[in-house]
Amino acid sequence: MSALVLLHGLGANGRVWDGWPHPRYAPDLPGHGSAAALPSYTFGSMAAAIAATIPERRNVVIVGHSLGGVIAVEIASGRYGIEVDRVIALGVKVTWSDDDLGRAGALARKPVAWFDTRADAAARFLTVSGLQGLVEQGDPVVDHGLAEVDGRWRLAMDPGTFGVGAPDMAMLIADSKAEVVLARGEHDPMNTDDELRALHDQVVVLPGLGHNAHVEDATALSIR
Repeated sequence: MSALVLLHGLGANGRVWDGWPHPRYAPDLPGHGSAAALPSYTFGSMAAAIAATIPERRNVVIVGHSLGGVIAVEIASGRYGIEVDRVIALGVKVTWSDDDLGRAGALARKPVAWFDTRADAAARFLTVSGLQGLVEQGDPVVDHGLAEVDGRWRLAMDPGTFGVGAPDMAMLIADSKAEVVLARGEHDPMNTDDELRALHDQVVVLPGLGHNAHVEDATALSIR
């Protein structure tokens, strides 16, 4: 039986997978939740940090959402000591404009924002993670995404993670030692069917779902 690893997207944390019915390992990405920050963020540095924590080294299936999907394919290169059988990369943004990268870089350079109330910090977390309207402010994923210091609140996320850059998905897929499936929600604004099919011949579209398809319907992806 394969060991299942679930990697969340930018701004979220491992608790986003709590609704999944499968036994799984769902760590926080570096700079998210309770995971330590890195001096700088690249797909390689984040993949190395995650790979070091994965308890199983062989027969691994990785489902990654958005940023987590990129890191999943990076780990499947075999460069990190994990033998991955299959990757499902869900909701990955594969086309980046200069404006996209400029906005992400600006966010990465911003200082940590502090909030006087948990409610204000939670609202910001839900916006940054893309979970607004999908989970309530009292959900465990929100608690895990916040930090309180001396009565003030901030996101646990390191703003520097916004600066990870744009992935070269064609190269990552070509380097993968595992079967790779690109998946997207039908209504995901981060990518299109044509963009994914131009990259790869294994594309799955999940009807009626959006960018956070794994939260909208935890049974939508077939895991074997």
